[in-house]
Amino acid sequence: QVQVVESGGGLVQAGDSLTLSCVVSGSNLPILRWDWWRQSTGKEREFIGSMSGNSGRRSYGDSVKGRFTIARGNGKNTVVLQMNNVNLEDSAVYYCKAVVDYEVGYHDHWGQGTQVTVSS
Repeated sequence: QVQVVESGGGLVQAGDSLTLSCVVSGSNLPILRWDWWRQSTGKEREFIGSMSGNSGRRSYGDSVKGRFTIARGNGKNTVVLQMNNVNLEDSAVYYCKAVVDYEVGYHDHWGQGTQVTVSS
């Protein structure tokens, strides 16, 4: 069974950097795409960025463009979200989503999220 686990969240100050990790386990099926999303209390889930599992092509939401970077991690089936120059609006629960290719179709697998809190 595919499992997605995020880690690396915590309390940081505005202007600091933080790196989140996302590890997918339980399957050797190809991961077509990795997404990062976030959700603040009382707000809708917001798209942060994505990376193609094949080409490595990346795209980002406007609110984080130029500050956040998605990259492959050191381990197999690992990606990281490098967050630079964070601000108060970046406080949220951050979720990783892996789009897995089951050959007969694709399926989204979400993690439980990791909390990021930015203080002034």
